[in-house]
Amino acid sequence: MTGRFDINMDARGVARLTVAHDAKLNTLNPALLDAAIAALRDLAKQPGLRVAVFTGEGERAFIGGADIGAMAALETPAEAEAFIRRVHGICAAIRDLPVPVIARINGWCLGAGLEVAAACDMRIAVRDAKFGMPEVRVGIPSVVEAALLPGLIGWGRTRRLLLLAETITAADALAWGLLEEVAPRDAIDARLEEWLAHVLAAGPEAIRAQKALIRQWEDRPISEAIAAGIDAFAASWQTDEPKRMMRSFLAEQKARKKQR
Repeated sequence: MTGRFDINMDARGVARLTVAHDAKLNTLNPALLDAAIAALRDLAKQPGLRVAVFTGEGERAFIGGADIGAMAALETPAEAEAFIRRVHGICAAIRDLPVPVIARINGWCLGAGLEVAAACDMRIAVRDAKFGMPEVRVGIPSVVEAALLPGLIGWGRTRRLLLLAETITAADALAWGLLEEVAPRDAIDARLEEWLAHVLAAGPEAIRAQKALIRQWEDRPISEAIAAGIDAFAASWQTDEPKRMMRSFLAEQKARKKQR
């Protein structure tokens, strides 16, 4: 059994993305990776998409890593490259979604799973979640989107996580900056709904523009990043969204003043 990658989008434009392979701690094998990459690329084309939530099936794991059995069967450097390009592919497809992607981390988050979480825009986890990058213990380095970790937790903690292959708690991950929030298991979805409400209250085009701009900030020098922001601001007026939402804001502000 290779597992499934499920996508369900509701009427609000909230897409729920689920790695459904609970029997194997939602580990990622080649067939599952290929299915996820294709599904995510199709999702990116959906005009009604507003925000996505990425999680793992069940309550044991977000993603327990890449399938070690599949990796142990690799025979050549070319086969190894093809496998790791698939891991990069799912992370890149997440980062390329034009809307915010929130990682709902419901348990173990290891190796490739932590790379997937890092590729998301924000991360919320249950209190008993565990995090680690254990690759060096099975004879390989941590690669691809592990390169995002220094921007989240700094170089020293990245070295500690990758070179010592420690497992850390959700509390540690929060303190390090890897997570934005930790919640009790029975409260994580309610808190997540609050996050979704904030995104859905914003202008759809503004949210897409903001995500695209943040991606540019990651890759460009400061002077170029600022210039890109000026272009993005001006481009906002290609639709009526700024005028419409600003007028609504001013009307609400005026109404509140009258009520005082």
